[in-house]
Amino acid sequence: MPEKKTMTTGFGAPVGNDLNTVTAGPRGPALMQDVHLLEKMAHFDRERIPERVVHAKGAGAHGYFEVTADVTRYTKAKFLSAVGKRTEVFARFSTVGGERGSADSARDPRGFALKFYTEDGNYDMVGNNTPVFFIRDPLKFPDFIHTQKRNPQTNLKDANMFWDFLSLTPESLHQVTVLFSDRGTPDGYRHMNGYSSHTYKWYNAAGEYYWVKYHFKTDQKIRNLTRQESEVLAGGNPDHATEDLFNAIASGNPPSWTLEMQIMTPEQAKDYRFDIFDVTKVWPHGDVPPMVIGKMVLDRNPVNYFAEVEQAAFNPSNLVPGISVSPDKMLQGRLFSYHDTHLHRLGPNYQLIPINAPKAAKVANYQRDGFMRTDDGGGAGPNYWPNSFDGPSPDPDALEPHFPVEGEAGRHVYTHPNDDFSQPGELYRKVMNDMDREHLVGNIVAHLKNALARIQKRQCALFYKADRQWGERVAAGLGLDAAEVARLADMTQEERAAATAA
Repeated sequence: MPEKKTMTTGFGAPVGNDLNTVTAGPRGPALMQDVHLLEKMAHFDRERIPERVVHAKGAGAHGYFEVTADVTRYTKAKFLSAVGKRTEVFARFSTVGGERGSADSARDPRGFALKFYTEDGNYDMVGNNTPVFFIRDPLKFPDFIHTQKRNPQTNLKDANMFWDFLSLTPESLHQVTVLFSDRGTPDGYRHMNGYSSHTYKWYNAAGEYYWVKYHFKTDQKIRNLTRQESEVLAGGNPDHATEDLFNAIASGNPPSWTLEMQIMTPEQAKDYRFDIFDVTKVWPHGDVPPMVIGKMVLDRNPVNYFAEVEQAAFNPSNLVPGISVSPDKMLQGRLFSYHDTHLHRLGPNYQLIPINAPKAAKVANYQRDGFMRTDDGGGAGPNYWPNSFDGPSPDPDALEPHFPVEGEAGRHVYTHPNDDFSQPGELYRKVMNDMDREHLVGNIVAHLKNALARIQKRQCALFYKADRQWGERVAAGLGLDAAEVARLADMTQEERAAATAA
């Protein structure tokens, strides 16, 4: 017979009755002295932490990453130091714009966040299922997210907000192309790739550094939903991706991804034909061929969703020796934003929550106190540095190699030789087949038709600049004058905005 478990209060006192409130007589009223009721209700009132502003709905799983190729010439990261080495990981997949109750099948980028529990501390790779993003400067990010959320007056999704911003931000076109293809509605989390999107820096033991991009390729093969299929699922099973991931692992069918890296030397980057730190661009594989370096397998479901998935906090500033950031402006903004939002959502000691705490490294620093400090808070040791009481000290070996930075401080307009239309146009012409193009145009028309005509024309002009046929097909689907769209496409962005202003 299993041992009988006695219910207790949060402080361990046994509970004698959990069905009846302490009252004055059988019919009440309730008495304030029912401390069990007060504790139970007070905790219930506080069970929900603030929802993530973005990536609110997600699913997660535990697993491991295994190195399959020698990359020590590129990085001194210990978890990548030997072929066959395995490191425990936790992954969280998510939609971006929707709330906790939104449908898994919504047209939206998908978050692809990984936490590697390395011997040098936790390393977080916080990416998406797309290799590019909508914007290249973090100052635009709050505005962009506002347009993907709800109208502040109606509290409804608003196509005018959505397309007004995008049509005034040509750099978004590459991501818009991916989003409105069928890749914008992946058939579950197992059947999509994951990308760092941003460029990162790897550096080796000799102090040499390289610029890199991560590509986690699904071994289950890409599988997407059509617009019609995604709409049916939104009503019939809005949690289908969450369910699919959990059931696959529970049934002994663990999903896996192969990690491919694109690696570029500083010399290659210096004179490359576009800014390699621009997150709206991909590095063509013909220029920088990917190399396979490892495999990730997810083979264990969470025991408790709140503890392990909802409280999981990923942060691109969680780095380990051998891996660092690049000058990518969007990445630089994320280094602050992710940590800051975790402080708001989970508190100043969120790194002590078990799912976020290092597992293969010992924490030693001078951070003290704060809400929800659950350990001994540093004990009797010193809480300052430098000290002469045997406190932890910095290790110079953890420093990353320097790289040159120069220029005048100021709010610089993006002046690097740039083209926001070539890569989306090539994606439309060379990568997509006839059915892909048909679905892309249909998905765009179905959404863009809900925006004002002047916004439709402005956005169509961007499609036209990427590919004339593409712009004409969307214009026809919306009933717009193709000649007027062509005229707008010939204008500068400023002229186009003025010509289509309210």
